[in-house]
Amino acid sequence: MSTSAGEHTDPDVRRPLSPLERWYWIADQISPLHVIARVRLHGHFAPELARRSLDGLQARHPLLRVAIATDAGRPAAFVPCAGTIPLREVTTTDADAETRWQQEINDRELVDRLDWRTGPLLRAVVVTRGDEVHDLVLTLAHCIADGTTALSLLQQWIRIADGYRSGAGAPARARSLPAPEDLFPRRHRGTSGALAVVRAQLRDQIARVRWRPRRIAASAAVPFDRRRTGFIHRSLSAAQVDALADVCRREGATVHGALAAAMAAAVAEDAGSGADGHVVVGSPVDFRGELDPPVSPDEVGAYVATIPSYVPHRPGAPLWPAARAVSDDLARRRRRGEHLSMIGLLRWLGPPDLAASTPFVRQVERQGPGNLCLSNLGRHQFPDELGPWRLSGAQFVAGISVSGYFVATVNTTHDHLFWNFTYVDGIVPRARAERLADACVTTLLSAVAADPHRGRTHVV
Repeated sequence: MSTSAGEHTDPDVRRPLSPLERWYWIADQISPLHVIARVRLHGHFAPELARRSLDGLQARHPLLRVAIATDAGRPAAFVPCAGTIPLREVTTTDADAETRWQQEINDRELVDRLDWRTGPLLRAVVVTRGDEVHDLVLTLAHCIADGTTALSLLQQWIRIADGYRSGAGAPARARSLPAPEDLFPRRHRGTSGALAVVRAQLRDQIARVRWRPRRIAASAAVPFDRRRTGFIHRSLSAAQVDALADVCRREGATVHGALAAAMAAAVAEDAGSGADGHVVVGSPVDFRGELDPPVSPDEVGAYVATIPSYVPHRPGAPLWPAARAVSDDLARRRRRGEHLSMIGLLRWLGPPDLAASTPFVRQVERQGPGNLCLSNLGRHQFPDELGPWRLSGAQFVAGISVSGYFVATVNTTHDHLFWNFTYVDGIVPRARAERLADACVTTLLSAVAADPHRGRTHVV
């Protein structure tokens, strides 16, 4: 597809939801499915400028100006809406002001629904302490955003504010794009795409039969429509990030593989079996660069697909063989295009609407790759300074809805690795979720400290 064919001249979006977008929208109706980005801004940031620049951000991107219509007899569709992005301002002088943004995400942003009928499908919060410290938070519906989108929009919001402050004026309009699936490369469309879906499903079925992988077991049953996402924040320091990267290079593993192996070990030990086995860990894969035409990280949309890895775990064994296994497995799956095949599966099996979704939701709970999930953006380029402001702590958080039980979101930004955990409360009670989060971090850092320096030369 040429670039001109991939763009729309209409500045607004009017089209049916794709199978991927429709699934995210259906899941969100059962239990909120949000993507959230946060950054700390140091310096004066007037409420009037925050409001004006948020309006500029919305004017730039067509998908920030939509609601979802469900006219009788027609598929759910994006339609233009007139509403502005809601902006909530929180002023805090409390002793917990340093972590108030975490409270806002846990108590409000992961829980309070976005009104898809009226739109727009996002909102913003500014948590202010004094006049010089502001936590900026964007919350978006997953049907129009992923972690990359959320962090990019957060940066664009600040950049637009700087432009208005300096007299640069309104930003250029972004192009309006078709649905993600309409930009798939040719080999993942039509008959060849359907065959790729079948091959990927057969491989995973064989792997499930062979490995019988562990999944996080529920502490208690919680009905789908009563599931609530909770949030736990963890991070690694700059020194810890450097040590981790160095060991991964020596061990021939990716940082993602090491994180996934640590999570698998924590879950296996939480289960208490004490036996060798495998743990399934889902990894969302960004496919923007594989589309025709490619999509920029600055453009709005959901461009990730989650694929499973069956991570080996041997009690007492070093972490690095498992980390290498994950790294190699994900590389193979990406080469085969299994992430795109996962989305292709939704075209054939995904539910058409909420009323028909229960069998699919139950199947996702039994076998879906999101039960234990690690969404890692790697080193994300977010500036340390922009205009007159200093920026720190840019990171993202993912709601779970009905897609899993325990999820980690990771990005390495501002010299820190931010490792945020979300969980379905009750299925994983908070005390258990905190133990799992701490076990993930401790397992990883212990493996880094105990690395035998085998002298491998692979590159992360």
